Amino acid sequence: MGLLKGKVALVTGAARGIGRAVALEMAKEGADVAFTDLAVDENAKKTEADIKALGVRGKAYASNAASFEEAHKVVDEVVKDFGRVDILVNNAGITKDGLMMRMSEAQWDAVIGVNLKSAFNYIHAVTPVMVAQRGGSVINMASVVGVSGNAGQANYSASKAGMIGLAKSVAKELGPRGIRANAIAPGFIITEMTEQLPDSVKEEWAKQIPMRRGGTPEDVAKAAVFLASDLASYVSGQTLHVCGAMNT
Repeated sequence: MGLLKGKVALVTGAARGIGRAVALEMAKEGADVAFTDLAVDENAKKTEADIKALGVRGKAYASNAASFEEAHKVVDEVVKDFGRVDILVNNAGITKDGLMMRMSEAQWDAVIGVNLKSAFNYIHAVTPVMVAQRGGSVINMASVVGVSGNAGQANYSASKAGMIGLAKSVAKELGPRGIRANAIAPGFIITEMTEQLPDSVKEEWAKQIPMRRGGTPEDVAKAAVFLASDLASYVSGQTLHVCGAMNT
């Protein structure tokens, strides 16, 4: 359909899973796609090749998203290589689950750093670029547990709640410059990580979902394409739940 033709997207943490799906879906819609992961490994090389196979430009960058300096360096390189950044998808994320009374400071700091500080890092780095362009779309990958909370995931839930608050604040601050910011709150999405869960856990999850199935990375990616496109030109400061009515 070419909803993103002529645009440049930057997706963090996109070698696998939801990030990869977002990168490929945006490429299918005509966007040139730059993406990051901790290393340009075989997964990243495959994602890069798959993007290029769709007839657009694609390039992988090695980056620890939690590093302020590395984020700024990557954005500088992307602007040099692609000329602009129209779409930023803050997708990099990890989990280090544990009950609050047993959670270590290291577990807390690692999740907040990768999941939330990384979004600050990249938004900070792309803001001057988007301001100069008088437009852009920022998409933070949150989670339904950032809205509802979840036992055993205090660090993860807090980081994802922060992603929502960050998007709302950026929307208010940068709206006058033509920059939109939104969050996506996926529910139970079937990825390599969730596939490793016991069948009993997955069955219990399904019972909590009115649509009686987990979502796919492509379900989330299509929501990201909508928010990145001109179809959402007056949508900003919002959280789009992609959860099969799990969190209503």
